[in-house]
Amino acid sequence: MLAVSSWIMWSVAAILFVLILFVGVSFLRGLSGARPVERVAPEDVAGLDVFFVCAECGTEYQVTRIGEIQVPRHCGEPMTLVRRPRLDPSTP
Repeated sequence: MLAVSSWIMWSVAAILFVLILFVGVSFLRGLSGARPVERVAPEDVAGLDVFFVCAECGTEYQVTRIGEIQVPRHCGEPMTLVRRPRLDPSTP
């Protein structure tokens, strides 16, 4: 009877060891598996009307190239990206 309980104890210990090892390795892979950020090729938007607008004071920055957008701050708040339709200069 003592041999059977010892065999069960070692089997449970081995199963728990494998389970803890699997969870630990999965956790470490999750921490180290930071995927690289995809690089976006800069896009020329000079022909469009794209602006960063400050909601506090109304300051606007016209955007001529969009790549990795880092939203500027003005008045301490992040600015919002606004795309407006380009007005045809030939019409009054």
